[in-house]
Amino acid sequence: MRGRFLRHWAPGILRTQAFRIVLLYVFVFAVSATLLVGFTYWHTERSLDAQTDQIVVAEATGLVEQYQRLGIMGLAQAVAGRSTHEGQDLYLLADVQGRFLAGNLDQWPRSVTRANLFTEFAYDRRVQGQLATRRARGMAMLLAGGFELLVARDVAERDLTRQLLTTTLPWSVGMMLVFGLIGGALISRNVLARLDSINRTSAEIVAGNFSHRVPLTAAHDEFDMLAENLNRMFERIERLMKGMREVADSVAHDLRTPLSRLRNHLEEAQRRQGPQSPHAAEVEAAIAETDGLIATFNALLLIAEADSGVARGAMSQIDLSAVVADVAELYAPLAEEKNIALAVLPAGILTIEGNRSLISQALANLIDNAIKYTPAEGRVAVSASETPSGVDLTVADSGPGIPLADRTRVVERFVRLEASRNSPGTGLGLSLVAAVARLHRAHLTLDDNSPGLKATISFPRAPLRPQKGANRV
Repeated sequence: MRGRFLRHWAPGILRTQAFRIVLLYVFVFAVSATLLVGFTYWHTERSLDAQTDQIVVAEATGLVEQYQRLGIMGLAQAVAGRSTHEGQDLYLLADVQGRFLAGNLDQWPRSVTRANLFTEFAYDRRVQGQLATRRARGMAMLLAGGFELLVARDVAERDLTRQLLTTTLPWSVGMMLVFGLIGGALISRNVLARLDSINRTSAEIVAGNFSHRVPLTAAHDEFDMLAENLNRMFERIERLMKGMREVADSVAHDLRTPLSRLRNHLEEAQRRQGPQSPHAAEVEAAIAETDGLIATFNALLLIAEADSGVARGAMSQIDLSAVVADVAELYAPLAEEKNIALAVLPAGILTIEGNRSLISQALANLIDNAIKYTPAEGRVAVSASETPSGVDLTVADSGPGIPLADRTRVVERFVRLEASRNSPGTGLGLSLVAAVARLHRAHLTLDDNSPGLKATISFPRAPLRPQKGANRV
């Protein structure tokens, strides 16, 4: 369960803008802190070296004055006296042959030159009874008479500070990055949770559930201000959609009924006049036009009903294979009349969540279009198949198809291509199919069937519902 949570949560966090901003801030802060600490250490080291050099110069100047006043014996006594004190000062006085005369260093360091220049060198010193190699910084001088004097100070504390800094700095920077990433993840998780609530509510609104609102918190922050503005917008959309539904209901009541009554009057007039009447053809044409108006009106109402989400309340789990069999059986005589092979590919029970009436109407529109535009001796195949993400409902024909540039346009209302201008229709068939797909959170795809058109509605997988009488924990 933990692994599934991380796989679901981590990719979303990594893609958030908040996490990227925090990560960039942590990186800049870590680099700035590293540069600041490095500069501070560099400046401190230079200051310590300068202080050490001043002390060494002062010591060396004093010893040179002793040599000038008291000679080599006085200098040796002075060096021996200062060497008895435990501390950081180091001394070595040697004769012309380099033999030890006085000091607390046993021998002349190999890396030290007699050029009156400051240098650093390693030396051995007993620390708590054990011989240890330490580092010192000092200056060697060649005195009159060929004698050599080395004055230095132990810089082990400075090296220890450097070692401590170089050891702790990477860990400090690493901890900055780790805690920064954790903090960024927590901040991004909070931001992502707030955005998810807005996205879920927006998705419900798009699906037609206009009563949903974005939840508010007690923080009264920017997200709450955004949520309040969105809720006011959703309320206005709900009022507008309610007004549109009321208008549609009024149109349905005020226009569809008179159209049906007009058709009944025309049929009655046709029966009274008889087939030999000179006006029979005109009456029959008027009936056909009235049927077209009623069909167009019904299609518009179905599209409006699907787009508004009103039919979502009538959804249930249905077997798509059964819907395919029923609709295909209804259109089998029409296909046989046009000498078209209508094939239904076998499939098992495929359950989806949907409105059976609207799905049947959408499938009927697809099959009707396929039969209408497929030439004689052509083929129309209807299939329903299971996919990793859900169920696909496909109608493929061997007709002329739809050019790639027009496939996004034909799902709009009243759009008819030039090739179909002379054929009967209103240009609402694919619009209704697209509206039904949107209502079911499905996706309509129009592809090339080589030759012909392959229309596919990809439905999401039906949610599992507890069976009646099942034990509940």
